[in-house]
Amino acid sequence: MACISGSSILVSFDARLSSSRTRRSGIMAAPAISVKAEALTIEKSGIKIVRNLPESKLTELGVRAWPKWGCPPSKFPWTYSAKETCYLLEGKVKVHPDGSDEAVEIGAGDLVVFPKGMSCTWDVSVGVDKHYKFE
Repeated sequence: MACISGSSILVSFDARLSSSRTRRSGIMAAPAISVKAEALTIEKSGIKIVRNLPESKLTELGVRAWPKWGCPPSKFPWTYSAKETCYLLEGKVKVHPDGSDEAVEIGAGDLVVFPKGMSCTWDVSVGVDKHYKFE
């Protein structure tokens, strides 16, 4: 079961047009659209994923000072002896928690929390580069 929170998306329209350009061409330009996605938190199979986390929050957490780890495309089993929080700089992974029929997909830009004691299989399709912290 997945839990989603903080899924607000802000959309603004800028309908200002250059009247001289519109008069010359006879064609109205489409309004400019800007989209700002807020952080989105998903919890699936005991794994918490936060997407679109602003840089200010990453700085507040000290993520860039955490150690780094990486691996090429591969598939391997893993058991978490401690809670791990990681931030993927690069990569694409399907995590298959033991005892669950659902895979959890994570990728670049995701802040992910794995609970202590979780056993799973990592299926890395795009090489991973991540910051991590064990608690």
